[in-house]
Amino acid sequence: MKIVANDYEEKDIMKIIRQWTELTQKEFGKSINLSKMTIQSYEIGQRRFSFETLLRIAHKHNLKITIEKIK
Repeated sequence: MKIVANDYEEKDIMKIIRQWTELTQKEFGKSINLSKMTIQSYEIGQRRFSFETLLRIAHKHNLKITIEKIK
């Protein structure tokens, strides 16, 4: 599955990624050493996640992050 991150809000991207893993917020948080509350706050847009967090998620859950220059 593939998404264009520019088409989504940051909070929606986190939720999509978690749903791809088929884990609950608690399970997903535990898999990357974060709490359920932290994941929940990312998904509702109350808190912003860092690029470092996104990379940690990508490594743990076999995701590829691609940045492409638009012509």
